[in-house]
Amino acid sequence: MAILDFQLLSTAEGSKARAGKITTDHGEIRTPIFMPVGTVGSVKAVTQQQLKQDINAQIILGNTYHLYLRPGTEVLEAAGGLHKFNGWDRPILTDSGGYQVFSLAANRKIKEEGVMFQSHIDGSRHLFSPENVMDIQRSIGADIIMAFDECPPYPSDYAYAKKSMELTHRWLDRCFARLAETPDKYGYTQNLFPIVQGSTYEDLRKASCEYIASKNATGNAIGGLSVGEPEEMMYGFTEMCCDILPAAKPRYLMGVGTPWNLLEGIDRGVDMFDCVMPTRNGRNGMLFTTQGVINIRNKKFASDFSPIDPGLPNEMSQYYSKAYLRHLFVADEILGLQLASIQNLSFYLWLIGEARKQILDGNFTTWKNDMIEVVKRRL
Repeated sequence: MAILDFQLLSTAEGSKARAGKITTDHGEIRTPIFMPVGTVGSVKAVTQQQLKQDINAQIILGNTYHLYLRPGTEVLEAAGGLHKFNGWDRPILTDSGGYQVFSLAANRKIKEEGVMFQSHIDGSRHLFSPENVMDIQRSIGADIIMAFDECPPYPSDYAYAKKSMELTHRWLDRCFARLAETPDKYGYTQNLFPIVQGSTYEDLRKASCEYIASKNATGNAIGGLSVGEPEEMMYGFTEMCCDILPAAKPRYLMGVGTPWNLLEGIDRGVDMFDCVMPTRNGRNGMLFTTQGVINIRNKKFASDFSPIDPGLPNEMSQYYSKAYLRHLFVADEILGLQLASIQNLSFYLWLIGEARKQILDGNFTTWKNDMIEVVKRRL
């Protein structure tokens, strides 16, 4: 058992972009990194073998809210944790479930103790507190676990945002206290990342960053962005947070985003990302490729027998044609959802891997400016 280690290997000239390496008990993560979202212990439409062999995912994300409701902690503990349950032997990060409580649950009531909410599945009532969210994440067994926080909506008025941030900080102290009282399960270390909040107010964000940095955690997360605010505002707050959060620890921008969001986030000093966009958009026929963005349902692809993405070093992307993939979508064949999901995740991991390579080679800024034009192009 070892505490998470982060090595900063290189910083890009003329940029805050960083290349590094995170070491966990389940293996190494080369940063910057994108984490496919496996909300209920499964990345939608993709097998664990495909995640490793076709997509080259180094870490995946699970969600405490969903895994708590089903299959439940008893099943996960009996299996020996989520790694054993779903057969994924590389690192896992679990979100605390706070965002889902605030976005999915009905009739939620926030109080100092925690949040009382109704399950979106059957309406049953549950309490999430900092203490039991730590216990649940212990049972799930992820390598990186997130603090229980409140994610305020955008826009929020100043008074609400301040009250919410202060509650998040008090909850964070309780999360650390609970972890100190309880042992790691399954024979490996779990590492707690605090989450910066403060909505879109500079003084609150600064105060939250400073409070989170003072905790000397093994890594830190930036939350409450990509919730409806303008992109430039998101970039501004991301940069401000990265300037305050310690450089010797990995920085995780939660729930972000588009390919260009990733590149802009890397440019400002972010190391870790997650988002449902590649799989969700893929299932709706939007493909991210090395040439640009494709709506595979468009009629013009009906007789396009070129590979899905000839620029991607992925056997699947070069094996199947755009015409065939379009046919699968038009015919409502499940295989189409799988191929599109693999394409998009493969592209995201390729893009972030290329960003890392360019940082190490000293060419990041020029490459990033050119690549943003490519990834935004509609084909």
